[in-house]
Amino acid sequence: MRKGKPAKKYSQAGRVHDIIRLIESRHGMTIDELAEETGVNRRTVHRDLIAIHEAGYPLVSERENGRKRYRFLTRFKDVPPINFSLQELMTLSFLRSQLDFLEGTPFHDDMEEIFRKVNSVLPPRYAAHMERISGVTLPLLQGRRKYGSVFEPLRELRDALVFQRRVSIEYRGTGKDEPACYLVDPYTLIFHKGGLYLLGYAHNRGALRTFAVERISRVAQQKERFEIPDDFRPEEKLRKAFGIVEEEPVPVRVRFSPVVAHAVRDRVWHPTQRIAEEDDGGVVISFDAGGMMEIVSWVLSYGEHAEILDPPEYRASARRMTADMARMYRKKNTGRRDASQSSSSD
Repeated sequence: MRKGKPAKKYSQAGRVHDIIRLIESRHGMTIDELAEETGVNRRTVHRDLIAIHEAGYPLVSERENGRKRYRFLTRFKDVPPINFSLQELMTLSFLRSQLDFLEGTPFHDDMEEIFRKVNSVLPPRYAAHMERISGVTLPLLQGRRKYGSVFEPLRELRDALVFQRRVSIEYRGTGKDEPACYLVDPYTLIFHKGGLYLLGYAHNRGALRTFAVERISRVAQQKERFEIPDDFRPEEKLRKAFGIVEEEPVPVRVRFSPVVAHAVRDRVWHPTQRIAEEDDGGVVISFDAGGMMEIVSWVLSYGEHAEILDPPEYRASARRMTADMARMYRKKNTGRRDASQSSSSD
């Protein structure tokens, strides 16, 4: 405390407000500096910093010249009150329902808390109306993934993403091998087909890697922080992929019959797509992308109404898969027929 400076007499809430203002205006301060400015001891300042962190402020610490300096990850400003129209509240409810695939994750709990706060400041009449319009939309989330078993790793990962901390993770591959360990700078989360993926720099691989979140069995935050490269653009990185798998892009052409043309014509399947109409009412979609398995699976989902025209290796892959499927179904049908004949002969 400065010599002769009288101690301030105010509540913790007022002191916390001053600490936030000081850290923001001076772009970082040490505990000693904060204790001097607020007229309290180091232990009290430390408790206040914990309260600020737990309140959700992006508070981080870094050592400078042997002293720990506290600052906000980004410049933090008080958010003014926000007014919503009924139409905007309905849109929020719609978005909330579409994110139900996050059930079992800390993100889902955060979302519920956000809406609890919204409802708490609404007049009772509007809160009741909010509940009514929440049923205006109905999400059908077929095949959604279960995240309940990775709730705790996801919570650690969420905080690491917010505060840009390096993490060590244990990751289970598609086989039954023991989990592999990675040291990762988590850059961003990707939402793809109702699933969550982590995109980050894996130090023990020396490259960017994509991890399916449900296969991450453990996350431990490290002391080291990282900086996201200025030229990192996840949307550009995945622009060449058809989905989540990165492969060398190739020219792809797929023909859809008139029966399903309406279902594919008005959708954006890839940023580079071109659509050509055919005389019989079918369409040919062309694009440049990689990810053979994803593309072939997508085409096969339309059965006999979709055909890969190019490239030859993708077409050959579809041919092998359909031949294998035909053999499988012939085998099962034969098995049922044989069993039926055996039963009748007895």
